[in-house]
Amino acid sequence: MGEGDFLDLLKSKGYALAPAHFSSNGKAVSAEAFVSSATTILAFKYQGGVLVAGDRRATAGTTVMYDRADKVIDIDSHAVMAIAGVPATAFEIARVLEHSFKYYRRSQLQDLSLEGKVRALSKLLKDNIPMAMQGIGAVAPIFAAYDPKISSGRIYFYDMLGAEFESVEFATSGSGSPGIRGVLHFQNKWRDEPVSSLPEEEAVVLAMRLLETAAEFDAATGGVKQGANVYPIVKTINENGVREIPIERLNTIYDAQVAVRHV
Repeated sequence: MGEGDFLDLLKSKGYALAPAHFSSNGKAVSAEAFVSSATTILAFKYQGGVLVAGDRRATAGTTVMYDRADKVIDIDSHAVMAIAGVPATAFEIARVLEHSFKYYRRSQLQDLSLEGKVRALSKLLKDNIPMAMQGIGAVAPIFAAYDPKISSGRIYFYDMLGAEFESVEFATSGSGSPGIRGVLHFQNKWRDEPVSSLPEEEAVVLAMRLLETAAEFDAATGGVKQGANVYPIVKTINENGVREIPIERLNTIYDAQVAVRHV
């Protein structure tokens, strides 16, 4: 997760963004070593809508804390938030978003606009800046939703300070994201068809291959563990709402299209 010019300026002025804790032998240890972090997430448009996926690993420093983290969280029937960063903070932000959208719908008798939803997440991230600057609460999420106004899916990604950006085709976040962002760029620029033209089955295959690629080169990203029945979280969003791809289907796709080499 990159740091912007603003954080670099603070560092240059002497502000410590990750306070040190001290171990029993008196050596300083960064707070980041004690805080769990979740990576890697991705979202891209496909033929039927938007696909959002994430691996299952949560780490604290070099320690694997959990291998079944759900990093793609339903916010309402047509929107999800994928998390990269500190799960405790991200889960709380997701809960606040979910309840605020639900309250608006019940009190106003209509859904909050997509623009309102996007700005609500940005505000929560801005409110979280003090925690992020301490190095114990940084979150860089992806928000994806179906927009009935244009009959299409939309993808937004954020930095840890709450700046929002709409992605035309795809977005990635987390420590394993640089490599898979390159693959998606290659796919869109030089393959016969862009990612957005893929049918759902091929889109799910691509998402699983991307996460396996990230797991191969990034220790903080967890790969598939068939023996333990651990697979990525993969969800699709279209006019019919959010749908999670079941583990049984992911297992079949993994065996046929991911675990074996295709030439």
